[in-house]
Amino acid sequence: MSENHVHFIAIGGSAMHNLAIALHRKGYKVTGSDDEIFDPARSRLASNGLLPEQMGWFPEKLDKHIDSIILGMHARGDNPELKRAEVLGLKIYSYPEFLYEQSKDKLRVVIGGSHGKTTITAMILHVLQQCGVDCDYMVGAKLEGFEVMVKLTEKAKLMVFEGDEYLTSALDLRPKFHLYKPDVALVSGIAWDHMNVFPTFENYIEQFRIFMLMVPDTGTLVYCNEDVEVQKVAFSIHGNMKKVPYGVPRYRLADGKTFLKTAQGECQLQIFGKHNLMNLEGARLVCNQLGINDPDFYQAIRSYKGASNRLELICEKPGFAMYRDFAHAPSKLKATVEAVHEQYPARKLVACFELHTFSSLSKGFLSQYKDSMRVADMAIVFFSTHALELKKLPSLDPSDVKQAFGRSDMEVITNEKILKEKLLTLSWENANLLLMSSGNFSGLNMKGLADTIG
Repeated sequence: MSENHVHFIAIGGSAMHNLAIALHRKGYKVTGSDDEIFDPARSRLASNGLLPEQMGWFPEKLDKHIDSIILGMHARGDNPELKRAEVLGLKIYSYPEFLYEQSKDKLRVVIGGSHGKTTITAMILHVLQQCGVDCDYMVGAKLEGFEVMVKLTEKAKLMVFEGDEYLTSALDLRPKFHLYKPDVALVSGIAWDHMNVFPTFENYIEQFRIFMLMVPDTGTLVYCNEDVEVQKVAFSIHGNMKKVPYGVPRYRLADGKTFLKTAQGECQLQIFGKHNLMNLEGARLVCNQLGINDPDFYQAIRSYKGASNRLELICEKPGFAMYRDFAHAPSKLKATVEAVHEQYPARKLVACFELHTFSSLSKGFLSQYKDSMRVADMAIVFFSTHALELKKLPSLDPSDVKQAFGRSDMEVITNEKILKEKLLTLSWENANLLLMSSGNFSGLNMKGLADTIG
């Protein structure tokens, strides 16, 4: 196994560099290339001796001694190294194809959904770790207590995947989660996203139908019964697989803390929000399928603090808290705003959202965000004109953004300095700030901001 040589084309991607490190730790010979690599991937690759000596593509370095090529999502179909690999007849895998090859003899758990999949995967991994269950995994965020985001071993009998519905590679236009072939699948929610590759909601829903149909008759489908679209698709699927629905478990709030009501008594949590509690319930049911009983699950989940950038507490001072969240889809945005509002009902909530994805920056998609920030006392939407240029999208008029969100009092800001100045001028007495984006507000220093305004 140690002689196995794998070469990564576009090694600097978030998923790709984690897989490269996982294979390096498994004993593979790993090489890679990319045209640009940014932190944290750059530092992490360097610390493992995997950072390419030069940036760029070097097809002349590829030869028949390479066992496998792994092609990253952002590598184009005309990539010179890819063309060279094809001429040499090398075995070319996409990232998800290779993960399946590594796990095809294991029990595979795949967590899918438009929102919540990272959190549910993280919860399952946390509980399995606390309960001493060895497993391989792939998750899309840095988790406390886990050194890497991808782990691959020979001995683990189980692998847990975060199942992304985005496309596999430049050569393979299937959604990634179609390649993992789940024994146990979970679907947390279906809300239209990625309109650049799924042009209609019907087309997007179909990808989840295909995913659910992949569960074998001997397998289990866990699904959110409170999501109308998920429920409809789950009900329409016929087969002998076990279907397990879930929703929001019973809970209560007291003094800013959340307590689950369980058969074993109350369980105090370190997370909050109905969407997180629903994620927790899905994770519990998946863990049940893996042999974890409820008492052990609840004992383990008490210490779960959340995944990086998922309703993550950046700063807390008397009468003030600042959170950031990866929210970008309309349904997740709405759930996150409502969660913070419910947790701190007596505090003013300033919610700031960045339009960053292709879908969110597209005028035809903006209406999906209607009322998503309704419960915020003050709503701010930020977008960068540079991001529009990069995605080759037409400019957005602030009045169109306000109309789409259904808030005439919304502030629309397109400059990071103006955004920072605006936040610094507000009163933060008995108030919270919630920053939501899959980007970084054009480089806004969130920790520095928190230190200044709190």
